[in-house]
Amino acid sequence: MPINITMPALSPTMTEGNLAKWLKAEGDTVQAGDVIAEIETDKATMEVEAVDEGVIGKILVPAGTENVAVNAVIAILLEDGEDAGGIDGFLASGDSNKPAAAAQDDKKAEVPAAVAAPVVAAKADGGRVFASPLAKRIAAEKGIALAGLKGTGPRGRIVKADLEIVKAVAAPAAALPAAPKAAASSSDTKKLVDMLGMEYTEIPNNNIKKVTAQRLTEAKQTIPHFYASIDCVLDELMAARAVLNEQANGAFKLSVNDFVIKAVAMALKAYPAANVAWTDAAILQFKHADISVAVATPNGLITPIVKAAEEKGLAEISAEVKDLAGRAKDGKLKPHEFQGGTFTISNLGMFGVKNFAAIINPPQSCILAVGGGEQRAVVVNGVVEIKTVMSVTLSTDHRSVDGA
Repeated sequence: MPINITMPALSPTMTEGNLAKWLKAEGDTVQAGDVIAEIETDKATMEVEAVDEGVIGKILVPAGTENVAVNAVIAILLEDGEDAGGIDGFLASGDSNKPAAAAQDDKKAEVPAAVAAPVVAAKADGGRVFASPLAKRIAAEKGIALAGLKGTGPRGRIVKADLEIVKAVAAPAAALPAAPKAAASSSDTKKLVDMLGMEYTEIPNNNIKKVTAQRLTEAKQTIPHFYASIDCVLDELMAARAVLNEQANGAFKLSVNDFVIKAVAMALKAYPAANVAWTDAAILQFKHADISVAVATPNGLITPIVKAAEEKGLAEISAEVKDLAGRAKDGKLKPHEFQGGTFTISNLGMFGVKNFAAIINPPQSCILAVGGGEQRAVVVNGVVEIKTVMSVTLSTDHRSVDGA
């Protein structure tokens, strides 16, 4: 029986995505794990892997299609021995396009009660559990029992989508707040522009920009920000940077931002009360300093993460940031590389910005806005000297981190 290939949910907030590119064509043979398409989610452009082997029988959603709903069927996969002649009948039967909401309700009804507290267990009768390789890997990582779970794949095989439903039933995610209403409709905006007599170009918002706008609006409306600024004298740092870069003989080239990332990580290690997130029930204090670094991309702002930065040296941080930033701009980051983080750094110094106040990246409690280093007159022991000075401003969630 043919197999549905559906639009996957590639991030917790994703409800629809854009099918950017097909990497396989009709008639191509695929193996489980092969990359078959690129999907633009609410965070980045990511690669989609096949969960079963077979032949691409028919592509239902062409490349470039926008706003494809999660779980919508985008292609049909044929198993060994099947031919494309049966696809039309399969499509006509309705098995390939069952409404996503109805399918989800059916799956929820079929999930055994034991799933609410999942443990890995063998099948009761000792028989084999039929699941795709990807589903087995996810189940092992998440501690989900495959035994007893009814699969919706071909011949009852358990696939990734079944595990997503299990996770949703076992621990339903908190609903995102509704996006605030726009101050004016698009028609009102057009009337205003027409009244002013200006020409304008309408630039559609992609998913990344929409989600970023929603989260930043939520942050400003719900997080009580306070700001603390300080000037940092950089002369000794710049001297150390020059020596280290010279000694590297081209193996690496440290930036001022690499030093800032390391300094922030060590500060959080010394003062873990700032390495926290607020919840109504408790303040969550993290063991490692996972530093998110704001990167501007053609599709919008994204924050790749340097994990456990307090344990890494400057050269390792530098190489990691260059790699993450490069792949962020190409839309090639994996979800775990930009989802999470315990503290964010936003550096506008390279654009000549002296100082600014950044918006906290929820659920984090702090973000450091870094300005550019410049020569200033500084009084040292009563004597005016010229020093390289950098202004930084810490935006803080006053619920979880106090002024002290």
